[in-house]
Amino acid sequence: MLPSAADLLAWYDRHRRVLPWRALAGERADPYRVWASEIMLQQTTIAAVKPYYERFMARFPTVAALAAAPSEEVMQAWAGLGYYSRARNLHACAMAVVAEHGGRFPDTEEGLRSLPGIGAYTAGAVAAIAFDRPAAAVDGNVERVMTRLLVIEDLLPGARPLVRERVLALMPHDRPGDFAQGLMDLGATICTPRNPTCGLCPWREPCLARIAGTQESFPRKAAKKAGATRYGAAFVLTRADGAVLLRTRPPKGLLGGMAEVPTSEWRADYELDGAWQDAPLVTRWTRLAEPVRHVFTHFPLELTVFAAKAPAGMQAPPGMRFTAVASLGEEPFSSVMLKVLETAGAYGMTPKTRD
Repeated sequence: MLPSAADLLAWYDRHRRVLPWRALAGERADPYRVWASEIMLQQTTIAAVKPYYERFMARFPTVAALAAAPSEEVMQAWAGLGYYSRARNLHACAMAVVAEHGGRFPDTEEGLRSLPGIGAYTAGAVAAIAFDRPAAAVDGNVERVMTRLLVIEDLLPGARPLVRERVLALMPHDRPGDFAQGLMDLGATICTPRNPTCGLCPWREPCLARIAGTQESFPRKAAKKAGATRYGAAFVLTRADGAVLLRTRPPKGLLGGMAEVPTSEWRADYELDGAWQDAPLVTRWTRLAEPVRHVFTHFPLELTVFAAKAPAGMQAPPGMRFTAVASLGEEPFSSVMLKVLETAGAYGMTPKTRD
């Protein structure tokens, strides 16, 4: 028995999820909302994205509004979502859509891929969902469904082109957008990584992995290489009037454009004995008891936090600024930097000093 697109669509019509960025049945999807949601959902869960998405849309309701916003405002609105290069690409893409396409997104995969920050998956998702193009949007949910359905033994990510080919072979010429969203929903709610509810699946009969009882062994994935832990020092300088010394990271690279307290380089061979050389100024620094630990996609990080006090009215070193505690919430901090500030007591918490 071969899998049928009609079976998936019938299931989707009954069980489609209601999501803030998803058009209701019979309504036309807004390309801007689809695109923004797909960028936010990369490496992030739906539960985490929903409140950010709703605030982001309230702040930037159109692609023109996003394009016109200062980059600092965009980064601040993104703060907490992680993978901050996505926010920079989002802003650059919005500006390109307005400047080069009159504020309208291209309606083909090829046209979408010409925009900053849009790769194969996002182009396929927007083309299918927003423009009903027969395009494959292959995310983790789709990979799981298709490798189980057809018992694709090849290892991911190398198997992705084959998965894409199989999706396109199944995709109907009518309702390709609903088919794409149905595949995503099936993977998210039925064909889950653990304990899939195969009895409720519209493709339970043709699913080769279910027949063999090997559902949870798919998809096959190449082993990930763990990055070496990097170390560094973070310096929290608080002025007598409560202002905290900050700087902005370079626009490109890890956490680009985000606000931070001064830090050293982050290296696997960082020596804490020489940390004072990386401090923003010479003063009496207190080493705090517990380091801050954070895991990025490619490496774990451990930062030793040093705290110091400065007199009121002190001027910031070149390239830095003092921000009042009351205004810290307006700064685009990453998650790791929030941990550093909280460890140092910048939000009114009592810092822990090293014995």
